[in-house]
Order: sequence, then C-alpha cells, then structure tokens
Amino acid sequence: MLSKNQIKRIKSLELKKNREREGLFVAEGPKTVSCLMAAGSPRAIVATESWYVDNGVTPRQADSVVTEDELRKASFLQHPQQVIGIFDIPAADAGPEVCASELCLALDRVQDPGNLGTIIRVADWFGVSTIFCSNDTVDAFSPKVVQATMGSIAHVKIVYTDIVNLIDSLPADVPTYATALGGDDIYRQELSANGLLVMGNEGSGVSLEVMSRVKKSLLIPSYSLSGGIDSLNVAIATAVACAEFKRRLG
Repeated sequence: MLSKNQIKRIKSLELKKNREREGLFVAEGPKTVSCLMAAGSPRAIVATESWYVDNGVTPRQADSVVTEDELRKASFLQHPQQVIGIFDIPAADAGPEVCASELCLALDRVQDPGNLGTIIRVADWFGVSTIFCSNDTVDAFSPKVVQATMGSIAHVKIVYTDIVNLIDSLPADVPTYATALGGDDIYRQELSANGLLVMGNEGSGVSLEVMSRVKKSLLIPSYSLSGGIDSLNVAIATAVACAEFKRRLG
C-alpha cells in the first residue's frame, strides 16, 4: 500500500529545487533501476510483487509492494514499468584534470531532456566517462532525462560548471574542440584521444564566448542531395563526433 504522503514525496522530485534540497532523484523501469542498483543502493523502491520476485529482491522497510494502479499514481510515465526507484544524486567529483587523460564532453546550454538523456547514453556507449554541463543546461536528474538515458546515468559522471572557466582552467597542452557549421571537416582533421569536445544549444549552437576559447572548430559535413537540412540534432551530432574520435583510436 502506497500512502498519499509517499506519492506526494515521489511527485515532488519532479521539481529541480526539491531534488536539490533532498539530494534525491527518481528512476523508473526495470532496466534503468537495475543499472542504478548495480552502482549503489536505492533509498527506496516502489514496485509490483512480480518485479520483486523476478529480480530476487526482498522488500526492505523503506520499500513498498504495490499494485499496478498504485504504481500509476506515483509514476511520471504514461505507461508505468513495474518499478520506481529513489536514489541519491551522486557527488560531482570530476575536475578538469580528467580531460588531460581522456576525452570528455561539455554541453553548452542543451535544453531538451530527451537530447541530454540520449547524449548521456551515447557517452556511455563510446566510453566517455565524464560530461561537463553548463549551469543552464537542463538538469540531468530530472525524470525525463533519467528515463531517456536507459540506465546510462549510472555509468557517466555529470558535472555542472561554468564552461568558460572550465576551458580556461585546462592546461595549455589539452586539446579543445567544438562542433560548428563554420568548422573544419571532422573527417580530415587530426583528433586526439584526450581533451574536451563541446556540443552546443539546439538552436544556436556553441556560444561565442565558449567558441572563442576552443582551439579547434569541427564540422560534421552534410552529404544531403536535397539541401533541405541545415544542421543535425545535437544528440545525433554528439554520436557522430564521438564515433569519429573513438574510431581513430583503433
């Protein structure tokens, strides 16, 4: 049985201010919750009896066994998926020094939750362990973003920071890149195994202030025969760029 107060608490975590105050976020669905549980113990689980049985999990005092109807009342999804988990927001403990040894992503004002969730999933796929987000990028621990990551948020460090200050704090020998329509063809440029790759806002791209500090501007060229498309979705562009960086390592 799920009380009204429990439902209210879960629903309250839809708001960023409440997530920040409590240091908690919500994840839903067997895949996402299982990935996060493998990385750390949840504060609480709300799930159907079948989920507990199928996953060999014994409910703790903080957990709840609920019906599908009860789960629906607490869920952020149109079609709830057996389980809701409440987890601690992990500490953002990665600093700029990580860019000296591996390739990192930086996101400048990315606003769409689906895009951010997909980018986190892309980073996980290509072995990018750290994403630096500008302070005005959408919150990575909102329910929509967490859902879009399909569990990859358990494997990638998300750090919110000032991107300009981040680039300025990097050692001079650390490569920095950004994608831009006026850049040089990514397939014809020398790319490194370490450094920082900046991806920009869905509508306006990387800001001029950030771009002025980046050492190399990269273009993902279009091969369209129609000429009717002028840019790629930022999540797709991130996947293409990461694939090319990682391909060079082979």
